[in-house]
Amino acid sequence: MLKVGIMGASGYAGEELLRILIKHPGVKITALAAKIDTTPIYKLYPWLKGMLDLECGDMKAEELAEKCDCVFLGLPHKVSMGFAPVFLKKGKKVIDLSADFRLRDVGVYEKWYVKHECPEYIKKAVYGLPELYRDEVKKADLIANPGCYPTSIILGCAPLLKERFVDTEYIVCDSKSGVSGAGRVPTQALMFTELQNSFRAYKANEHRHMPEIDQELSCVSGKKIEVNFTPHLVPMERGILSTIYLKLKKEISEKKALELYNDFYKNEYFVRVMGEGVYPDTKNVVRQNFCDIGVRVFPERSMAIVTTAIDNLVKGASGQAVQNMNIMYGLKENMGL
Repeated sequence: MLKVGIMGASGYAGEELLRILIKHPGVKITALAAKIDTTPIYKLYPWLKGMLDLECGDMKAEELAEKCDCVFLGLPHKVSMGFAPVFLKKGKKVIDLSADFRLRDVGVYEKWYVKHECPEYIKKAVYGLPELYRDEVKKADLIANPGCYPTSIILGCAPLLKERFVDTEYIVCDSKSGVSGAGRVPTQALMFTELQNSFRAYKANEHRHMPEIDQELSCVSGKKIEVNFTPHLVPMERGILSTIYLKLKKEISEKKALELYNDFYKNEYFVRVMGEGVYPDTKNVVRQNFCDIGVRVFPERSMAIVTTAIDNLVKGASGQAVQNMNIMYGLKENMGL
């Protein structure tokens, strides 16, 4: 039985990890930590009463490492980098849900975040999008779990980009996210009275997920890509719907495009390509690890419009983290999911 620990168990991603791992037949949760006063985890999450009796508190990394084989870091950006090396030096595998090891260029990370404390570990990290990097994930000790927006956009773009159908100078990504994507820290902008019956864009072309999207789409296409990306906040708990506008440089029919997507993802359990004329819906992926993809092609405009739906806390965070764990330890990829 694989022993797992969670640092950052008091956040939304941490809670989602608990929801998944408590029912996972191949693991045992053996350690929990968070920046809170020590308390039984079922008092923090009453739904866990009778299911898990562990205490959660401000545990030192060295102490947590002694209790587990694999550690999930559900910590804020700029915090994870201080803990990951501790676990790695003790021979533990680390799955980091922050952005601290996602960007391969240290300079790019430091432009968007802060000075990196352990840049030598960036080269050791594997970007944990299994549909693109499964072989690397199998051998990894440090996983940089992808961001939620990037997951929805990269999976939506990859097939057409890989086959060179897209004009890489023109990629527009329009994404809508539920409020849980902003984390658990309360702010006025996230209050019910501010959000209810409202809908707003934010951080247009300046969101921190942009360099991650650019990096991975550039890897897929073999050309430098800089997308136009506008995220939006919608008054729902969870879910992301991304609409991606791709200018086509080669002719392809909608039928052929769907065949291309179905072939690209034919062995991917967690990617579901919709039928002709069908758009994905966030309600069909809530609390699931699926990415649903719809593809429309408009030959007269040389345009493809790809729409994707994921749960930002599952395929966009904790579910994908468990998917990566399963691959790392040779378990069935959809186990517990």
